[in-house]
This record gives sequence, C-alpha cells and structure tokens, in this order.
Amino acid sequence: MAPADRSFARRTLLTTTAALTGAALLGGTAHAAETRHAAWPAQFPLPDGFQPEGITIGTAPFAWFGSLANGDIYRASLATGRGKVVAQGSGRPTVGLKIDRHGRRLFLAGGDSGEIRTVDARSGETEHVYATGGTFVNDVVLTPGAAWFTESFKPVLYRLAEGTVTTVPLTGDWQQGPDFTANGIERTPDGRALLVVNAYADGGGLMRVDPRTGAARAVDLGAAKLPNGDGLLLLGRILYAVQQQQNAIDVFRLNASGTRGTAIARITDPRFRIPTTVAAWGKRLYLPNARFDVEPTPTTEYDAVAVDQV
Repeated sequence: MAPADRSFARRTLLTTTAALTGAALLGGTAHAAETRHAAWPAQFPLPDGFQPEGITIGTAPFAWFGSLANGDIYRASLATGRGKVVAQGSGRPTVGLKIDRHGRRLFLAGGDSGEIRTVDARSGETEHVYATGGTFVNDVVLTPGAAWFTESFKPVLYRLAEGTVTTVPLTGDWQQGPDFTANGIERTPDGRALLVVNAYADGGGLMRVDPRTGAARAVDLGAAKLPNGDGLLLLGRILYAVQQQQNAIDVFRLNASGTRGTAIARITDPRFRIPTTVAAWGKRLYLPNARFDVEPTPTTEYDAVAVDQV
C-alpha cells in the first residue's frame, strides 16, 4: 500500500471509529432519555375544583393548564406531576391557551368573557386584556406573525398581532350552526393556512381557512366525522383531534396543504374522562380530563393523563 493509501486508510478508520462511537453515545443518550421519560407519571392530579380545559407545553417539560372556573393558570412538572397555580385568574374563564416558543408569554382564550389575554409566563402577571366583542373565545394557535383564536358562536376568527385584534369573517364552505360550532385550531403542515374544527357542517369536520381572506374549504376526511371535535395537535403531518364526549383521539395523516386527511388510528383509554385538548412532549400526548359529564363543585377531582403517540 502506498503512503498516500495508508494515510487515507488511517483517516477512514479514525473517521469511521469516531462516527460509530458518536452514534453509540447518541443512541445511549436517546435510550437513557426514553427510559427516564417512561418513568415519568402517566397520570397526575390537578387542583380540586379547577375545571381544566386547555393545555400547552413549550420547550421545557412543563404543562400549563387553564381553569374554566376562575381563569387560574396551573403549571405542572411532567417529570414529577407536581405543580402549582402560577397565575391568578380574574374570575373570568381560561379556555384554550398556548405558550410562545421562548417560554415567556401565554396567550389565553377567555371563553364567554369575550376576552383575549396575555400573561407573563415567568411572573404570572397579566400583561394585556383585549376585548373582542365576541360571545365565546375558545382556542388559540400561534403562527410566526400572529395568534389566532376561534369564536364558537359567530362565523369569525380573531387575529392578535402587534397589540391589535382584528376580526376575520369566515366565508366559503363555512357553515355556522345554531349552537356551538368552531372549536380547536391548528396550522396546516405547510404552514400556509389554518385548520379549524367545525362541529356543525356535514356532521362535524375540519375546515381549511385562508388566513388572508377567511375563505374556508372543507377538508376531505373521507368518512370520518368530528361532531365532538375539540383540541387539535399537529406533529409533522399527523393530526390528533380530541373527540371529547367520545373519550377518544382520532388520528389523521394530512397532505402538505391540509386539504385532505386519512384516518389512521383512534386512541382510547379507560382513564379518559372527557378530555378536551392535547399537547405533546417526547413520545407522549398529554390531555386534561374536563369531566363535563359531572356537575362541577369546589371538591370535584380533576387530573391529566398521558398516552403514547401513534
């Protein structure tokens, strides 16, 4: 073997050895992380009487829950299940909520108060309260330029950007029912449009909404229906849709534009007690049990549960 060949072979051997060693280390790290996360609680209590509805998880392993009872915000460690109220409500409900990617600000849907609120995630102080003039501000999704909120009793969305709330009328295929209609909201896989649960049109389903115009187009889900559709969660092209009264999560694989979805699974669990919304950490999905089938009291027990992703 020529010197140059020997040099090349040595470099190749060293590079290969380093790569294999690195892969082993990474694999070991990933396995250790999975083992550690698997030991985390798959069910943990929320405060008695809390009446949870929304959940959000940011870039750290903490879940934030909103209270329908008084608007409190409760933060729980996913590693231990322990938590505390970190933001006092004003007596007005918190329904859907999201935390920004920096973990600094919470965006809250104020339910029948018609409000949108932002809260400093570190101090728990309310930063701003925006009146929408709406009837029931339900859920929220964050996009690079705005926070988008659903309104359950009017054919509109609310857009919060740069401290201003704009009302966007829903047109096209949108059908407003005589009762509760819009619920959960997400982005399409390509990020160009919004997905909104419409519990009324054609027995319940999804609408793809152009954020520039408000024009809605029914998403083709085949024979699947979402009459009890609530929270949505998109991971890649997999969409998780919580069907609260059915104690189930229906799972769809979407095309990039979000115009079509194929049902691929249904997740059920005996611990489900009318879950409403869903967030993810690691390979798990976390859901609050809203228990809408019981009359809430100050001593009613509530909890959150975790299930595996598809």
